[in-house]
Amino acid sequence: MQLKFGGGWAMILLATGAVAQTYPQRPVRMVVAVAAGGSTDIMARIVAAKLGERLGQQVVVDNRPGGSSIIGSEIVAKAPPDGHTLLMASGSFGTTSNLFSKLPFDIEKDFAPICLLATSPYVLVVQPSLPIKSVADLISYGKANPGKLNYAGSTPGSLQRLAGELLKRSAGFDMTYVPYKGTGQLMPDLLGGRLHVAFDNVLILTPYIRSNTLRGIGVTSAKRSALFPELPTISETGVPGFHAVGWFGVFSTGKTSPAVVDKLNGALNAIVKEPDMRERLIAQGAEPLGGPPDDLRKYLAGEISKWGKVIREAGIKAD
Repeated sequence: MQLKFGGGWAMILLATGAVAQTYPQRPVRMVVAVAAGGSTDIMARIVAAKLGERLGQQVVVDNRPGGSSIIGSEIVAKAPPDGHTLLMASGSFGTTSNLFSKLPFDIEKDFAPICLLATSPYVLVVQPSLPIKSVADLISYGKANPGKLNYAGSTPGSLQRLAGELLKRSAGFDMTYVPYKGTGQLMPDLLGGRLHVAFDNVLILTPYIRSNTLRGIGVTSAKRSALFPELPTISETGVPGFHAVGWFGVFSTGKTSPAVVDKLNGALNAIVKEPDMRERLIAQGAEPLGGPPDDLRKYLAGEISKWGKVIREAGIKAD
């Protein structure tokens, strides 16, 4: 059977092709909803430089921190859907809708997924003064000493906080959460023994583990980290199925033309495959990914569902 397209369909197809060919028509803004200097900002700047080369237009990183990443995200959600405003999102993007009773956007409708760039494992560390050398030891110690263990985290929806909640609920023991404004603030207390347990990015904790000032006992990913192949996963040493990793993905405004999304997706996939980019990501403890936009859509939906359950059970609220 031969398919026939009327004039209307022909016009739509021609218009779609024309959009892809002329995009971008001006510099592209990549919004980062957190302050400069963190892992999300670093990822954005690396990707922006390479994306600009491939698109033939400058890609400018625009840091818009505040409101638990809501301020920057809202800018992208309400921008014209022409692909000239992008969001470099990270793990907290998958927890926001569960932490706030009201948001100025719909995370699943007002953003167009483009590409899941990479995931990044966290490491579980303990104070070396404790008689804990494995995840199993931590669980046993926690059960035998109720109320004596505490762990540190930053914002309510941070992976530092949520990974701890997931661990203690999955393994059936208790730890007390102690909030801090960030890793820089909690580290002195962790090194000094006033804190006992922490989760954080593998790159941040590497020097402390190597110098034996903190004891690494497990990684949060499904497979071992290339930076610490000697460290077992939490899943293989005490809590089967445990998985809690950071991630980086690029979104555009909802209803962005599929042709523009495809063009950006192709460029970002090519960037992730570049040898120097892969080496740089692996050196930072990340796992390069890439893939079609639907991979990012499904990943985000999974994160919202998983962490929503943890947040509800723990009664965590940001407002």
